[in-house]
Amino acid sequence: MVSIRKAVKADLETLETLYNELEQDAVLYQPEHFVLSPAGSRTRQLEACLDSRTQVLLVAEDDGIVIGFAHVLLQTAKAIPCLKAQSNVYLQDLLVTAGCRNRGIGTMLLDAAKQFGRENGASFFRTQVFPMNTDGMRFYARNGFTQKMITIECPL
Repeated sequence: MVSIRKAVKADLETLETLYNELEQDAVLYQPEHFVLSPAGSRTRQLEACLDSRTQVLLVAEDDGIVIGFAHVLLQTAKAIPCLKAQSNVYLQDLLVTAGCRNRGIGTMLLDAAKQFGRENGASFFRTQVFPMNTDGMRFYARNGFTQKMITIECPL
């Protein structure tokens, strides 16, 4: 049975491996911006999340094996007069390992992230997804996300 919990230090090695899987997708979708991290290079960043009040690492566990994660940040609006003073939950990263997808685990992680946001007074939930990641786009739409802004860029 799959359960969602906060990550602990013992999860860091597995999370490094899962991040590699996530980075492979990023390199596939935008090789002009992404490279694979050197092995073990995320550990310090992940350790900082474990004790943070403004971010959380959630893991999906199935029979004692971590099969997915969500890295969630609590953010406040920039101090710009035209912006409402709101806080939001930002989904930095989400991954369910390839062999465990289409079982509702990603939705379980999102639900836990939403709960973290509610507990911390967030007004809304935000993330980004590569537009060519059609499976990801469908997943987020099924989970109540709608497009609010499009990021554009050009090389210099």
